Amino acid sequence: MTTRLLKSSDSLAYHRTLDYYSESPLHQLTTLANWLEVNKIFIKDESARFGLKSFKALGASYAIHQLVSTQPKIQTFCTATDGNHGKAVAFSARMHQKQAVIIVPKQTSELRIKSIEEEKALVIRYDGDYDGACREAEQLSDENGWQLVQDVAWNRYKKIPALIMAGYLTLFKELEGMLNTHGRPLIDVIFLQAGVGSFAASGVWYYVNRYMSRKPKIVIVEPLQADGIQESFKQHKLSAPKGDQSSIMAGLNCGIPSSIALAILQSGVDAIIRIDDDYAREAMQMLYFPLEEDISIIAGESGAAGLAGYLAILKEDKFKPLKKQLNITKDSRLLFFNTEGDTDPESFHKNATGL
Repeated sequence: MTTRLLKSSDSLAYHRTLDYYSESPLHQLTTLANWLEVNKIFIKDESARFGLKSFKALGASYAIHQLVSTQPKIQTFCTATDGNHGKAVAFSARMHQKQAVIIVPKQTSELRIKSIEEEKALVIRYDGDYDGACREAEQLSDENGWQLVQDVAWNRYKKIPALIMAGYLTLFKELEGMLNTHGRPLIDVIFLQAGVGSFAASGVWYYVNRYMSRKPKIVIVEPLQADGIQESFKQHKLSAPKGDQSSIMAGLNCGIPSSIALAILQSGVDAIIRIDDDYAREAMQMLYFPLEEDISIIAGESGAAGLAGYLAILKEDKFKPLKKQLNITKDSRLLFFNTEGDTDPESFHKNATGL
């Protein structure tokens, strides 16, 4: 079902019909590439997408559009979130003159909650972690007749997460003609950050199906405190992270991965790494205070996670074999995705400036 939906959906065509749509920019950081001893560094910058500072609205808007098209009587959409997905659901619901109820786990910052409320959503605080918030959202939706729009799949709940993943394909399809020629990618290694894995799986599905055996190598990056993808790979089944989900990379502070995402990741990932928060801070600062002529990029903690993963590979002895396995050399071309801007301005200021 997931593969069929991904193949048949054309989220890019839908997004192009929206008045507020514009293609997110692709930046090339030449000086940073020289400093990090590779040939090219590209960053697809989602920090201004739809004015929400995050790529998440691509998935929520497409899924809600599909739901409203077939079930126009839906009045209320509900989801659990660490922040960005909930804001995207609230935004998308409001665009269709619908209501949104957003469940947030206890570690969600006040600024993220306020940002969701600004989209006219009702926010319910859940005194527990992300997985518990997801269960709460499902239960409340069942009790109240709301439509659940969760970006994580489980048994008997797969179609809507698949539609969200299909929505994310827009940002990868926007790169067509920029980073490929004659069906060959102009990049060698891609870094994709992962929470529940839906964004990363969308990227893996795109590159596997677009390039098949010629696809770039793909590295998944997770926080040390929220390593559900790596743990699931180790256990050969859906597994909870070992950490306490307390990373500054708030958008990645997730629990058990999405079942449909995990299956796709297993088909095309070359490596999975866990990183300390210090690498996220370093990457944020590196992007915000650029070298020489490079453009300044506002990358939130989760947005900088891909670059942070590469910094960890460069600096930690345990990753030396991985760098060799990925064949990263002075001729390599790397692609990163800045999936969020300063979605929590206070946290961004603290971590990007070091003040």
